[in-house]
Amino acid sequence: MHIRGDHAELVVGGRLDVRSAADARTALHAAVDSGRGDLVLDLTELDSWDATGLGVIMGAHRRAGRVGRRLVLRGVPPQMQRLLVATRLHRILAIEGGIESETLPRV
Repeated sequence: MHIRGDHAELVVGGRLDVRSAADARTALHAAVDSGRGDLVLDLTELDSWDATGLGVIMGAHRRAGRVGRRLVLRGVPPQMQRLLVATRLHRILAIEGGIESETLPRV
């Protein structure tokens, strides 16, 4: 997993999982605490995330809200969009451009 950027935009790549969660949490919290306005997480380079990684994202979302900021996800890969829809987190998290309609479950 790698994270690069500043307090306004971070690019997250690789795997966001139980092994990388502590480092990711530290980087995200530092970015949230040191800036103002929206914090954009660009996930276009993210290969995968597990429940722990999703928990890190949610924790950063909550922390941003507590300090008057908004966490915005950009470039969410399709398989991760499906997970956000399945868990209904797409209704809570700010996702730039929204969720693509083909990721929604078919009825």
